[in-house]
Amino acid sequence: GQIATPGLINTHAHTPMVLFRGIAEDVSVDRWFNEFIWPVESNLTAEDVYWGMQLGLVEMIEAGVTTVADHYFFMDEAARAVSEAGTRALLGWAVFASQGYAALDATAAWVERWQGGAGGRIRTWLAPPAPYTCDDDFLRATVAHARRLDVGIHIHAAEDPAQTASSLAKRGVTPIQVLAQTGILAGPTLIAHGCGILPEDVALLAQSGGHVGVAHCPKTYLKLASGLTPVRPLQGAGVAIGLGTDGAASNNTLNIWESLRLMALTQKFTANDPEVMPVHAALDIAFKGSAAAIGMAGQLGELAPGYLADIALVDLGGAHNQPLHSIPAALVYSMQAADVRTVIVDGKVIMQDRQLRTLD
Repeated sequence: GQIATPGLINTHAHTPMVLFRGIAEDVSVDRWFNEFIWPVESNLTAEDVYWGMQLGLVEMIEAGVTTVADHYFFMDEAARAVSEAGTRALLGWAVFASQGYAALDATAAWVERWQGGAGGRIRTWLAPPAPYTCDDDFLRATVAHARRLDVGIHIHAAEDPAQTASSLAKRGVTPIQVLAQTGILAGPTLIAHGCGILPEDVALLAQSGGHVGVAHCPKTYLKLASGLTPVRPLQGAGVAIGLGTDGAASNNTLNIWESLRLMALTQKFTANDPEVMPVHAALDIAFKGSAAAIGMAGQLGELAPGYLADIALVDLGGAHNQPLHSIPAALVYSMQAADVRTVIVDGKVIMQDRQLRTLD
């Protein structure tokens, strides 16, 4: 009596930021960073990241999220938590240019150390935070490490229209053009947000050969009034769109079902067209699109022979889903995270009938 779906994929999160859930409410982006997040992150310890990662993984497992692309600090501890949880992850250790090239070298060594960890459930990429926190030479050095290690790069870029406008005013190029000029777009790239992507950027990304994905995190954008990723133009250009939550400090949950619902609704609203983003198209982004965005097309996002056995079993029997005229519509518009009953990753049951099997 349950529906089997592919495990959900969170294509952009700062999972340990669950520790900061609710501390920065109703403030501008500038105040959010400068008065709240950066001050608390400056006191972050490796142990904080370990426990925060576990809490976030529990929340995601309970919502049927089996894979997360995470971008944060002290990522040895994050990897340890993923190993214990039994989930899948694409992990990146954020390093700013101000930390110097030795820090970049150290994160490259971490990438090598954890690549294929946890029986293959962990993949590692380089993770420079953004073009405005990493100068061009630092980005080029990151690219050199990525090519040597044959990995991709997970980076924030064109996060909102103001960021793009600032880059154009200061440098005469957009953040996406910076990624192209420094060589980042020549290899696998996961761009977080992209709410400031311009039409000329879309044309540039169309030349990427299909190895660039963009993580769309609509709840954060609505909360911080930072615009929306141009989902349909990017899709038309052949760029993979995946769903993400961002961190719980700006989203408050790590619930991809919520991101899915908000994506469909905001696309209809901004197009002023209720026929835009039908339920099947929205689910396609949630599953196949998200898999492609993190470089795992053909491995995740479908229930098919040869794919990895990451599966969620969903009970649509609750009153809020009745009568069940359309299963796809229920998945997009009416189900709750608590409707996920059982979660399987790599063929192993990690939650059975709402009881966690791996984490306490």
